[in-house]
Amino acid sequence: MVRWILIGVLSLALVGTGFWGYREHQEKNAILIQAENTYQRSFHELSYHMDLLNDQIGTTLAMNSTERLSPQFVEIWRLTSEALSNVGQLPLGLLPFNKTEEFLSEIGDFTYRTAVRNLEDSPLTEEETETLKQLYSQSGDIKDELRQVQHIALENNLRWMDVQLALANPDEQVDNTIIDGFRTVEKSVEGFTEANSQSSVIGRTSNDHKYKYLNGQEINEQEALDKSKEIFNVQNEDNLTIAESGEGSDVPMYSISYHNDEKRAYMDMSQQGGHPLSILVSRDIAQNQISLNEGAEKAQDYLKSFNLENMSLFQSSEYNNVGVYSFLYNEDDVRVYSDAVEVKVALDNGDILGLSTNNYYMNHTDRDLKEPEISAEEAKKMVNPNVDIQEEFLAIIDNDLGEEVLVYEFLGVLDNDTYRIFINAMNGFEEKVEKLDGTEINFAAN
Repeated sequence: MVRWILIGVLSLALVGTGFWGYREHQEKNAILIQAENTYQRSFHELSYHMDLLNDQIGTTLAMNSTERLSPQFVEIWRLTSEALSNVGQLPLGLLPFNKTEEFLSEIGDFTYRTAVRNLEDSPLTEEETETLKQLYSQSGDIKDELRQVQHIALENNLRWMDVQLALANPDEQVDNTIIDGFRTVEKSVEGFTEANSQSSVIGRTSNDHKYKYLNGQEINEQEALDKSKEIFNVQNEDNLTIAESGEGSDVPMYSISYHNDEKRAYMDMSQQGGHPLSILVSRDIAQNQISLNEGAEKAQDYLKSFNLENMSLFQSSEYNNVGVYSFLYNEDDVRVYSDAVEVKVALDNGDILGLSTNNYYMNHTDRDLKEPEISAEEAKKMVNPNVDIQEEFLAIIDNDLGEEVLVYEFLGVLDNDTYRIFINAMNGFEEKVEKLDGTEINFAAN
């Protein structure tokens, strides 16, 4: 009797295990089918968007109306964004595809910069027209190669899940038609990007992110450690470590760290001149003993200790007993947003907890400031009349084209919200409008 009971129990267990395995298999298949459908949709949409992108660039070359050019460039920019999104959804994480993404980004950057400018006053140059012709030809080649991959994949009923398996297991023998096709696309685009890199219109030159204002003699590791002891306010090097930046960094620097039982500190220091580019100190913060304004004074003095002069307080806020202060370089009562510096101050005892001077050393330079061609009153007329203007300044900002422009900056209120509005001081164009959050704003110039 017991024997038959055991047989029955084992039979039920076997049936249950089989059913569980069947359910697991079904669920796994459902997930694989969903992933396959997603990959198929993304790939076919990529081919479709590249078709449209090529057509739209060609249409631009045939246009003669500047009124239609701007919306046409906006449409091209939108299509490049769609194509980039499609690429991001394909299982190409293990297959280098960065050149194609870079090529699409370059098209997007070029068309966006062109779309936002006034083409009536600044029509396309001969160089820009030639660039469009190159992009038209290059996008046509990519379109044709993607269509070839699509044709082969459909004709042979190839699955994208096989692509993912092939990428994950390169030693296994599987059909690599899709992978080989995309490698062909990537190889072609690599040639395009090398050709385009010489163009000042769309190329990203190696001069980007150069630090313009680093001065002084190059320092060695020991000199960097000596400066670090002074900045971290320590007597010896026991708890200091230093490392030199590797190739490919924006600027040669030393990374120095310090720690003891009470705090940890980290700093990036330029090799040229030994300038601190960033400082971060982590420790427990007690209750406030100094005010936010007193913290601002300590931050200002700290900047002066590094010969960062003519810095005016732009914005201040408090988070967890820490004062956070933003300063702008002030040149002849013109605030320069590019040359911003940030400082963090502990409000329990006034210690400096953070410093960021990257923007200052990257952008600061001797500027030839021009006089505004319109008055402040004329600029105010360009502001929404419903905005109650509270304060005004002259400033230099980067516009959407990445160019420095002289602007009138107006701080105003609309429906209990505060806005910062920038009006071009040369032509009255509304460059930017920013809605401010609830942090404390302090515009008192020093």
